[in-house]
Amino acid sequence: MSNRPGIGDSLPDIALESPDGTPVKPADFAGRKLVLFFYPKDDTPGCTTENKDFSALAGEFEKAGTALLGVSKDPPQKHRKFIDKHGLAAPLASDAAENGLSDALGIWTEKQNYGRTYMGMVRTTYLVGPDGRIARVWDKVKVKGHAEDVLAAARAL
Repeated sequence: MSNRPGIGDSLPDIALESPDGTPVKPADFAGRKLVLFFYPKDDTPGCTTENKDFSALAGEFEKAGTALLGVSKDPPQKHRKFIDKHGLAAPLASDAAENGLSDALGIWTEKQNYGRTYMGMVRTTYLVGPDGRIARVWDKVKVKGHAEDVLAAARAL
């Protein structure tokens, strides 16, 4: 776990897949701030709320010179359905590849629920500066009020 990139480190430039199938990488956002919010699964209650909260503030993030990107292991076609169903404004990307970005960040990890052990995404948000370095990390995110907290940090960066 200690090799996890942290504050001041460069974000690993590992490609994700956008809902239309094109690759998207952290380096594509060089020169602007980027919020990468990793969440477990499309269309589950907490993840839907988190995506709607970030989407509701998308215009404010834009004004703060900050790009948004929501990331889960869901495939691109599932992201498209999720976006359409909820009218999401925050762009999404799939991190379905083996040894993807969430693996490199150490947030795709063993989880336990009701005595069952499985691999899952730890809800984590990264604020990346225009220089591509991690400025702030929110671990084990609680959804309520989270998008507002991240927006305040983005404005202050």
